Amino acid sequence: MKHLRPWSYLMLVLTWALCTQAMAKDELIVSNLTQVDLQYMQQQRALLGDLTARHFGRQFNGSRDNDLGLLQRLLDQELVRNDQTRELQAMGIIMGDLLAAELGMDWVVYEDRLGRSRALRYKETDSYLFPATMISRRRAVDNRTPVADIYRKAQDTMGAVIPPLPFQ
Repeated sequence: MKHLRPWSYLMLVLTWALCTQAMAKDELIVSNLTQVDLQYMQQQRALLGDLTARHFGRQFNGSRDNDLGLLQRLLDQELVRNDQTRELQAMGIIMGDLLAAELGMDWVVYEDRLGRSRALRYKETDSYLFPATMISRRRAVDNRTPVADIYRKAQDTMGAVIPPLPFQ
């Protein structure tokens, strides 16, 4: 085998370093919510809870019809506008809580090369939903898809992954 010239060796080392860096960027880290995440999400829920109590005299209660209806009213009556990302993402957390309860999913922290997100994960699988941004991303481009339709689409997406219960 021939000896590598210094510049060839340098190129080999640089190629290896770039490949290693590229593989690291594709790395996915999934972890439990931190205390800060839990506090933030609770603050988001409280923000919307105060808004609905003040304007509608009602609260979110974990009932799908009630909670999706309140979220839609917040949008329809423009109490939450398209430019209010914080409130729109809070709406996604409320919707995510409903999805988690109905589909047996858990909130986790999902970190990849694009950043850190709060996501719903189905058991120990690689199936995730990102409800915190499901409403806000649509509204940012003035997409007015009803909240119930967004919810149903998320359900359908997971329905393809979640095995049916026995005797169904």
